Amino acid sequence: MIQNQSTALTTAFITEIKRRLFEESMVRLKKCLAELTEAQIWYRPNKSSNSVGNLVLHLHGNVRQWVVAGLGKNKDVRERQLEFDEQGPVSTKKMLADMNQLMVEVNAILDKTTSADLLEVRNVQGFQESGLSILVHITEHFSYHVGQMTYIVKMLKDKDMGYYDEHDLEAK
Repeated sequence: MIQNQSTALTTAFITEIKRRLFEESMVRLKKCLAELTEAQIWYRPNKSSNSVGNLVLHLHGNVRQWVVAGLGKNKDVRERQLEFDEQGPVSTKKMLADMNQLMVEVNAILDKTTSADLLEVRNVQGFQESGLSILVHITEHFSYHVGQMTYIVKMLKDKDMGYYDEHDLEAK
C-alpha cells in the first residue's frame, strides 16, 4: 500500500512539474519573445538589469545544470556568468531551438524519475539538494524569470499578455 501511494505521489508531482514548466512557463516565454523585436529582447535599461535575452540564456543554463546534470546525473557544462555577460544579439530562433531541445531532455529525465530519485541528495551548483528540491527550485525559478520577461513586455509594449483570457478568474 505505501509503495503504491509513493508511486502515485511521485506521478502526481512529476505531472504537476511538467504542467507548470511546459504548459505555463515555456508557453509564456515563447509568447514574450514573439512580442518583442530583437532589439527589445536585448534591451537593458541599465547595467544592473538583465535583458529578456539574458533571462532566456540564464533559464537554459539553470535548467540544464539543475535537471540535466543534477537530477539526470549528466556532466555539468554550465558557465553561468556568460549567461549575463552576453550582449546579443543571439537570434530568437536559436534561443527557442535551444530551449525546445532542452525541454525534450528535461521531459525524458522526468519520465524516468522515481520516488527514490526525488529523495536522493545531489550536489548542484554547490548546494546539497534532493531531487524533489531540484524540481521545486527550477519550477519556481523558471516562473520567476518568465514573470520578469512578462513585465518587460508590458513595459515596452503597454500590452496585457492575456495569460488567463480562457479562464473566469472571478469564479468561486
